[in-house]
Amino acid sequence: MAVVLKPPTALPATKTMPTIFLAGSIDMGSAIDWQAEIERQLVNANLLLLNPRRAAWDSSWAQTIENPLFRGQVEWELDGLACADLIVIYFAPQTQAPISLLELGLFASSGKVLVCCPEGFWRKGNVDIICARYQIPQVASLDELIQACKRLVITE
Repeated sequence: MAVVLKPPTALPATKTMPTIFLAGSIDMGSAIDWQAEIERQLVNANLLLLNPRRAAWDSSWAQTIENPLFRGQVEWELDGLACADLIVIYFAPQTQAPISLLELGLFASSGKVLVCCPEGFWRKGNVDIICARYQIPQVASLDELIQACKRLVITE
């Protein structure tokens, strides 16, 4: 059974199962909840899903280092990205996802990133070039991303 953790839930001190971080378009809650679909599709897999889409997100929070709620969110994401075995990044069409672009840059050379960047994402060309340079596997649709996750989970 998959375990799903969202902030501010503490990350486990030690990993006991494969871990996937669900990075990608959220756009302050305006992007489709693609993470929930991955959770539904992988519910029976023995893995830990780290979903940064916070249930109680408040867009009025000051996005500063001094704000403990905001800082806690960002640090949770950074810790989750670092400990994940696989970082799945979905760049939804018609979104901008600047933080996801930052995360792609931070982990491009890690060897643990899988990207889905369909037509319609505002910086698809940049994402395609980064993926080509760092040999990051890409898929073309959310369905293909889910299937790739299933294959990776089954083979680990």
